[in-house]
Amino acid sequence: MIVVKVQARRAFTLAELLVCLAIIATLLALIAPAVQKVREAASKVQCRNNLRQVCLAVHHYESVHKCLPYGTVGPFKPTPGQPNYGWGPDSRGWSWMARVLPYVEETNLYQEGGIPGKTLRASGICDRRIALFLCPSDDAWNAPARTDAGNLDGFPVGLTNYKGVSGANWGDDKGEGRSYDLPYRNPSASGSFDGLNEADGAMFRADEPLRLRLQHISDGLSTTFLLGEDQPSKNRWCSWPYANNAYGTCAIPPNVKKPDGSEYNPLHWHYTWSFRSAHPGGLHFALADGSVCWVRNDIHLPTYRALATIRGNERVSSFDLE
Repeated sequence: MIVVKVQARRAFTLAELLVCLAIIATLLALIAPAVQKVREAASKVQCRNNLRQVCLAVHHYESVHKCLPYGTVGPFKPTPGQPNYGWGPDSRGWSWMARVLPYVEETNLYQEGGIPGKTLRASGICDRRIALFLCPSDDAWNAPARTDAGNLDGFPVGLTNYKGVSGANWGDDKGEGRSYDLPYRNPSASGSFDGLNEADGAMFRADEPLRLRLQHISDGLSTTFLLGEDQPSKNRWCSWPYANNAYGTCAIPPNVKKPDGSEYNPLHWHYTWSFRSAHPGGLHFALADGSVCWVRNDIHLPTYRALATIRGNERVSSFDLE
């Protein structure tokens, strides 16, 4: 008879198992930040590319139509003989973003919506998600259409992380006959403080009569902001179809917060009609020459404002940008 002796395997003790789990948890804790940094770096690159593509679409539109894509909204006090585009979902208040749809491979959507002839409501397309208009670092990337957008309560509209730069003059709304004593009113602005309807930047909500062109940017294309980033979760006036939701001012610092470090209420448009991003430390802007730069949160405010105007005659160096 042959006897085979089998040696029993020794099992892990509970203490050894707990040690192994602790080691694995420690390794994951060390790796997770690195993975997050790599993921954010990739998202940042994609965001930069998105913004550049949208900026090139603006250039293409300007080349074809001989003007920058414009906004049509209001006015509050219609002028005889002048078009009255109206306000809200039953208006033809289309933004510049709606106008560039054919130049971002969304011609079918543009034609389906009957832009710009139909009203926003009649178009039936305002709630669509357009990936190119969204930053992968922001919550808006996977968010559904919003129904709480400024002046559009209850009407679903698609989100955007990119907006036109309306300049740096801020503090009045002549359409409503109001003047605001704001902490971010730009004291160095020349002319009107109505940055909504008489802005000193390249694009604003009521710029249709001006039909601005790139050649009107006398401050220099390489030192003038054209487009910037925003976060819909922090600003109710943020959607791609509507002309009252697709612009921001650089009178207010980037990623601005209250003095105590808390966020402004998204309803307080006097402060949130500005630029911000989900990227740590700063945000992207597209310049009028088609390039994209990185702007730090601590940029010198007068420089930031100077970069937003198209003919303010300020001295700004490209070395102020990254």
